[in-house]
Amino acid sequence: MSNPATRYIPNTITLLNLLSGCLACIFAFRHNEMVGGLYGYEWVYLFIGAAAVFDFCDGAAARLLHQPSPIGKELDSLSDLVSFGLAPAMLMFNLMQAQQGQLVWVPYIALMIPAMGALRLAIFNVDDSQATTFRGLPIPANAIFWIGFCGWMQSYRVYPGDWVVVLLIILVSLSMVSRMEMFSLKFKNFGLRDNFRRYIILLAAISFVAIYGIAGLAWVIVLYFVLSALTRRHQA
Repeated sequence: MSNPATRYIPNTITLLNLLSGCLACIFAFRHNEMVGGLYGYEWVYLFIGAAAVFDFCDGAAARLLHQPSPIGKELDSLSDLVSFGLAPAMLMFNLMQAQQGQLVWVPYIALMIPAMGALRLAIFNVDDSQATTFRGLPIPANAIFWIGFCGWMQSYRVYPGDWVVVLLIILVSLSMVSRMEMFSLKFKNFGLRDNFRRYIILLAAISFVAIYGIAGLAWVIVLYFVLSALTRRHQA
């Protein structure tokens, strides 16, 4: 029999993920305003980061407390769609709209991010083969990439142009629903042999952020693509 005192803990943590994503969406529309000593886009980074922490902790709590549930799985996907699909899309939408380009429709291409993210999550939920490896870019990794890319634009005060950003949005969004095999970034133990690629990603994240700041997160996801591709080629 489940313990009533612990039954709702995992889902509560998942809801904190969702609320973090909602706050990130709100601050995305205030991206150039100073709020509490930080710009709006910096709050977006923080809230998406908080959502990622909650996303990791809810599954760990469910396993530790022996409280997995079908509702928890569905709630996790709904929360991830907001925090890692809609929130980075709203950030990109507002940053692109601020450029005041001639093509007024361009910022709306950012909506492809949550659309493909929703499809990716739906596929994941019905695909039992994705227990240890993924097919397509996981939606949290998608959010990390956009934080890094936005960080690059803000740090260097550069905008690569509407068509470059549109192409990038299309490619990254489609990568979420691609059939490319990608290894899971979650640690199930801390052994070096089982987690060699994960430790590479972790060390690279620390190094890239130390060198490039938030912009380094985009390079972490690029490395994730490369390592996944090399692993697939080696196995073939």
